[in-house]
Amino acid sequence: MELKLKPHQKSAIRKMHNGCILCGGTGSGKSITGLAYYFIQNGGTVEPMTKMKNPKDLYIITTAKKRDSGEWIGDMSWFYLTPDDKTKIYDHKVVIDSWNNIKKYASVQNSFFIFDEQRVVGYGAWTKSFLKIAKANDWILLSATPGDNYMDYMPVFIANGFYKNKSEFTAEHCVYSRFSKFPQIERFIGTERLNRLRRRVLVDMPYQNPAVQHHEDVWCSFNKEAYKDLMKNRFDYEKGEPIENVSELCYKLRKICYADESRAEALRNIFEEHNKLIVFYNFDYELEIIKNIDFGEDVIIAELNGHRHDPEPFGNLKWLYLVQYNAGSEAWNCIKTDTMVFYSQNYSYKMMKQASGRIDRLTTPYKELKYFHLKCRSPIELRITRALAQKKNFNESAFIK
Repeated sequence: MELKLKPHQKSAIRKMHNGCILCGGTGSGKSITGLAYYFIQNGGTVEPMTKMKNPKDLYIITTAKKRDSGEWIGDMSWFYLTPDDKTKIYDHKVVIDSWNNIKKYASVQNSFFIFDEQRVVGYGAWTKSFLKIAKANDWILLSATPGDNYMDYMPVFIANGFYKNKSEFTAEHCVYSRFSKFPQIERFIGTERLNRLRRRVLVDMPYQNPAVQHHEDVWCSFNKEAYKDLMKNRFDYEKGEPIENVSELCYKLRKICYADESRAEALRNIFEEHNKLIVFYNFDYELEIIKNIDFGEDVIIAELNGHRHDPEPFGNLKWLYLVQYNAGSEAWNCIKTDTMVFYSQNYSYKMMKQASGRIDRLTTPYKELKYFHLKCRSPIELRITRALAQKKNFNESAFIK
């Protein structure tokens, strides 16, 4: 069976160019589109499928989870590409590795790189390796969330030759606060040029979702007295000692919210109506609470976290798949259910968006997808909700101040 590209993928390929960012939502088919662009750039055709001519070596820099899951290998099979030297049909190298190892490839030349997921922000070791690679190779970047502000685009702008280095970029566009103890950008100038350059590198891949997302907030209660006492006294009664840092205080505040019995009851009520559930959570104590809920007989509970990686229980009539955000917000998909529950909110907007995309795929058979967000009206929960609604990450220090 030959690959059939979707209209939005064909349109994107026509617009793509060396040094671009292919921007499409989770499940839009960015990986296939990126591989098709590489295939065509190296002399092949997709419809009908004809072989490449003397292709360049292909390096895919992705997340460790996607590398280990084999997701890229599956997408490559459409183009008869493989990192396995024993079964390959082309005399070239195919490498799939994680961002953690990008430094290994800084000296590679005359090859083609696909950078998967936006990890080149700031000016750290990953960005410096990325810039070295970009000088000597063809490359594209794939991202569902390419950047929240102009600084996020700075490495890509430098890699495209729009600026010589970070100093030139900041001197031309950044005004720093005079009252901050550390360098803090107060505002950007020359934004017309920045917007023009951003349009130049971004290739949007909009597509008509096969399903419509419906998000519903389910409001739970919390122990207000315990919350007020913790904020006032900053004392950890479980450990019998004062709380000395912001992170620990926020952790305890969230535990008062997430461990409330009303939250477990809300999940049980949702399961009565939707008995194939993916449930995202943050902390181990949430996992234990969920596992102790009585969901009835013949219910399978599987886990994806730092301790276990169970296969999804697709074949069962009733199941819950309990997924920890850090372990499972990307690199796997499930089109066997139309319902997801966020037992607690994550601080990261991007991680929440990636998690939502696990069931929102081009191949989903459902016309509507349901997302339940369990929340309470505690100050910290409301602030997390507001940050995520503004497509921002929640900042603990700013909240406590």
